[in-house]
Amino acid sequence: MIRTSPFYARTSELNKTGLWSHWSGTLAADRYQMSDKFEYFAVRNAAGVFDSSPLYKYRITGPDAEQFLAGVLARDIRTCVPGSAQYTTWCDDRGFVLEDGVILRPGKDEFLLTAAEPNLAYFQDLIGRQRVSMEEVSDEIGVLAVQGPRSRDLLAGLIPEVATIPFFGLAEGTIAGKPVTVSRTGFTGDLGYEVWINASDALEVWDAMWASFEGYGVLPFGLAALEMLRIEAGLLLLDVDFSSSRFGWTDEDRSTPIELGWSWMLRGLSSDDRPFIGRRAIEREIAEKTSRWRLTGLIVDWADYDRIYDQAGLIPPKDHAPILEEYFVYDADLSQVGYATSYMYSPMLQRHIALARVRPELAAPDTSIKFEIDVNHRYEYVGAKTARLPLYNPARKTA
Repeated sequence: MIRTSPFYARTSELNKTGLWSHWSGTLAADRYQMSDKFEYFAVRNAAGVFDSSPLYKYRITGPDAEQFLAGVLARDIRTCVPGSAQYTTWCDDRGFVLEDGVILRPGKDEFLLTAAEPNLAYFQDLIGRQRVSMEEVSDEIGVLAVQGPRSRDLLAGLIPEVATIPFFGLAEGTIAGKPVTVSRTGFTGDLGYEVWINASDALEVWDAMWASFEGYGVLPFGLAALEMLRIEAGLLLLDVDFSSSRFGWTDEDRSTPIELGWSWMLRGLSSDDRPFIGRRAIEREIAEKTSRWRLTGLIVDWADYDRIYDQAGLIPPKDHAPILEEYFVYDADLSQVGYATSYMYSPMLQRHIALARVRPELAAPDTSIKFEIDVNHRYEYVGAKTARLPLYNPARKTA
């Protein structure tokens, strides 16, 4: 049986292409319009609505919930005060990443954790005698991401408290008389929010939201546009930019938080007394400088790129469709020094960009490297430079 989102009755009517993928066993629209770029520009210029419901969702409650999570999650959950949210990760005992997700904290002893893959049994096995309850609520909650420069004003028209939510803050309210939670979170790197709705109320809330958005250039957007948005934002995707340690065949398939650019999650580690899983391995990596890679953005030299195609007698392609495959990167002597995992032509930046891992000594912004492309069935090496992530970072995102 094919699983569908609580909003499927509405999203299926809007999907003009009939193109769907399976996301966590649930149908998710690839694109609604004939052009995914049309949806992309709706998010960057007005607002778009994305159905995030297929995410796995876990509710953690109890007097020891904070203590339990502090011993599992690499980022200190104690800094996530009630009424806020946090992007986080959890690791194995060797310091390799298992997965990442967003965790909401609506109350002192209540948390809601999202994940791309099933994690319930893993977390439950760690509870022991602590006064913690953890249950899967994936089918009970629908999630709509409203993303783009108009998202704040549009949602504030329905829930006035949204106007003052800080970055990664929460607000409670009602839409169509139904209770909802709004978090200032998203996967587009833009000003944006996610609306958390009881599945039984999903269609009534959708109808009220959609009616209020009419005339403001709002479009639904699918997975294809989301890929473009998240690459510009430097946001990593499981099974594309990194793999879960539990499924890695060798350590080459595994990554540490440091290697993925998540060192900021571990600020204050020296004064942090939590014995979280993987802590000792991460501390050794930091102290001994054993990281194999550093995540960085890459910006391709457009003039060099055009030159290579011109010499081949070809028009230089500027295709916005992301390529989610490995592209190798080299130093000036053409020795391999890393690899890219997500690559595209950015419509906003008007450059070819990529998310890549390079040797730590080459990760400083503006470092010159060579990026491998294939032209006329031969490898060519185009100039590129490393760049700080996110590559697209509008001030409105956090303002």
